[in-house]
Amino acid sequence: MKKTLLTIACAALVLATGCKNNKKMDNPFLGEWNTPYNIPDFEKIKTEHYMPAFEEGMKRQKAEIDAIVNNPEAPTFANTIEALEYSGALLNEVSTVFFNLAECINSDEMEAIAEEVTPLVAAHEDDIMLNDKLFARVKAVYDQREQLGLEGEQLRLLEECYKNFVRNGANVPADKQARFREINGLLASLTLRFGNNVLAATNAYTLDLDADKARAIGLTDDQLAAAFEAGTDGKARFTLHMPSWEPFMQACNDRELRKQMWEAYATRCSSGKYDNSVLIDSIVNLRLERAQILGFESHAAYTLDDCLAKTPDAVYKCLMDLWTPALKKAKQERDEYQKMLVADLGKDAKLQPWDWRYYCEKLRAERYSLNEDVIRPYFPLYNVREGAFTVANKLYGITFRQNDTLPKYHPEAISYEVLDGDKVIAILYMDFFPRESKRSGAWMTNFREQYVDKDGNNVIPIIQMVCNFTKPTADKPSLLNFDQSETLFHEFGHCLHGMLSQCHYRSISGTNVPRDFVEMPSQVMENWCRHPQVMKEYARHYQTGEAIPDSLIAKIEAAGTYGQGFINTELLAASLLDMDFHSITQPTKIVLPDFEDNAMSKIGLIPEIISRYKSPYFQHIFSGGYSAGYYSYTWTAILDADAFEAFRESGDLYNPVLAKKLRYLLSHGNTIDPMKMYVDFRGKQPSVEPLKRNRGLI
Repeated sequence: MKKTLLTIACAALVLATGCKNNKKMDNPFLGEWNTPYNIPDFEKIKTEHYMPAFEEGMKRQKAEIDAIVNNPEAPTFANTIEALEYSGALLNEVSTVFFNLAECINSDEMEAIAEEVTPLVAAHEDDIMLNDKLFARVKAVYDQREQLGLEGEQLRLLEECYKNFVRNGANVPADKQARFREINGLLASLTLRFGNNVLAATNAYTLDLDADKARAIGLTDDQLAAAFEAGTDGKARFTLHMPSWEPFMQACNDRELRKQMWEAYATRCSSGKYDNSVLIDSIVNLRLERAQILGFESHAAYTLDDCLAKTPDAVYKCLMDLWTPALKKAKQERDEYQKMLVADLGKDAKLQPWDWRYYCEKLRAERYSLNEDVIRPYFPLYNVREGAFTVANKLYGITFRQNDTLPKYHPEAISYEVLDGDKVIAILYMDFFPRESKRSGAWMTNFREQYVDKDGNNVIPIIQMVCNFTKPTADKPSLLNFDQSETLFHEFGHCLHGMLSQCHYRSISGTNVPRDFVEMPSQVMENWCRHPQVMKEYARHYQTGEAIPDSLIAKIEAAGTYGQGFINTELLAASLLDMDFHSITQPTKIVLPDFEDNAMSKIGLIPEIISRYKSPYFQHIFSGGYSAGYYSYTWTAILDADAFEAFRESGDLYNPVLAKKLRYLLSHGNTIDPMKMYVDFRGKQPSVEPLKRNRGLI
């Protein structure tokens, strides 16, 4: 997901300032782009341009802040709040470009820049947030908000601006400000190092098998073709990237090889060169110290105060309400797989985590006559992408026009103009395949958010969607399994949230909403992906063009709640682990794996399943902005299931009245309380029952 500059800075993922003696006039960031839609001219940007651009951006924003602070006129919304909102344009631009490219075309040079500038961006942000005179002006406007008669976006911006200052230390006593600044700088560096370690450790491991060995372990022709294409000297190569690792774990009949791959995956960054254990101890305790300086009992209390959930207790209750039925279902699944293992290896065999995916797929095939070889041919990547485009068109009337003449940051990125009628409302980049310079996973972000500039011109967003799907081979396109198809729809839902934005102020536009609401627009799209009516429209055989048969749809539907014990248990376990790390109220020596083992034992997680992310590679919470926020995937799942239930109840998946209301919710960002917008859309408070039913937990 995308992040605002401040959020990125606090997570140490966007970067700013530091200078080398380069000619400013040669720096493309410091002039006009002269490109369609003012898209950054990626081909002109060199690594040596970043540092001077960061420095100049910092310098300009400092001058803008000084102008606000030294304005002799009384503080007003225009000369203080709006002026602050529009400050830092260059810094924001270079930060978003650098941050995004560092995640999808990283290099040693980019990492070196990141290491140098990360603590500096924290200091720059602190200089703004801890500026007494600036906060005094903001507070003066805030205190007279009723007399000023502000309403709508202006009032919302003022409220969010004031809250942002308070949450970032404006009220920190003078004698604690030095330590507060130091903590922010340390966290910026530590979280950056954490993410870099995970990327490096993931890239460092490969399993290379000779041709005969690879062909004997039960993988499909497609899986083998991808592995041989990745390997060298006629060997098949398997890696820890999901498009390689997960199919291997599902299909490989050699238990020792499964164990080897599982242990390599599950022990990343737990020792050796890329060990993240010490970083976790520092990050957790520094976050606690910062939260307590700000007046909160814990980091979770601090984070959740700005979310819909509000309190750690509310989050724990939400998660545990689902944990009990999910764990019960997982134990039933375990018992079935244990019987299958005994049948294969004898009565003394004990099910292990590296067996789970293998027997899960084996039983799925037996029970539903369903396997990946049957599914994938109907889900070529380009069909799934067009399916997502079609759903967006039927709901919101928008269309997508590929335009290869737009600037690109990488040859594999595909660029689109997004049109509402004949008007271009956004630019969309799609980047689908793994490479060593790209972090794993799937995400949406942006090179520019939507807003209205100081001259009243609407600035369209530039949205980026990044995935790591299996690359096409010489004779086959990229073929997705059904989970990957849902991932595409999910990230596209985030893109819609950014692309449909119609707000005035950047900081509250698009996806700049509370963390536990931001996943709702993405997760609701998954419901259209899996609906039989929609599937018939986009799921077509890559060779024949034949629509997916009803019999296969029925099997996919029947299997829809299959394996949900494991899926929900590992997700909830990760969410509860996140909360345990960030709910500590006293400085605690975090010793791994002891801390994690105790957390999982407390909730009764069975040993055959691990948390979706073990602590040393849990990027979401230690380098990705989801600290005390991973629960949001479950929290918003309640909203997305309830939202789609409205369309089901209407009998029309593209009900125009509901679609108009949903577009309103997506297009208004954080200009209105998101929960109010949701209730206005739904006509009532959300219910958890649709989610439990969808996941087979009732």
